Amino acid sequence: MTSQEGTVACSGIQKETSNCIYINQMLGQITDKWTLLVIRALRGGPLRFNVLRRELGTVSQKVLTGTLRSLEETGFVSRTVTPVAPVRVDYALTDFGREFLEPVETLSTWVVSNIARIEDARSRYAASQEQ
Repeated sequence: MTSQEGTVACSGIQKETSNCIYINQMLGQITDKWTLLVIRALRGGPLRFNVLRRELGTVSQKVLTGTLRSLEETGFVSRTVTPVAPVRVDYALTDFGREFLEPVETLSTWVVSNIARIEDARSRYAASQEQ
């Protein structure tokens, strides 16, 4: 959804506009490259930073740190420090983060079941632009 589409979908009463700001912020956060991958990786239980990084593959330390901080700020991920040598830091989904998995899984299922339709629409659009 573009920001313009979000504005149209959320037009109306001032309260709805205020709600749309939060909706747009959350959609912006969850549609970055790594957020959903981190959430899905943590659904199996807590992971240490380096284990999570290996699970994700090519993510840089800086990007993963930023993504985890953002998810912690939103309340989706908890960070637990265990004072041992070396210090152990575990990341886990909170109850709020696990609750968020339900709509994410629903959307994911919808996308996967409509891949052919999406690709067909994109092909038709590309063909119409070539004319």
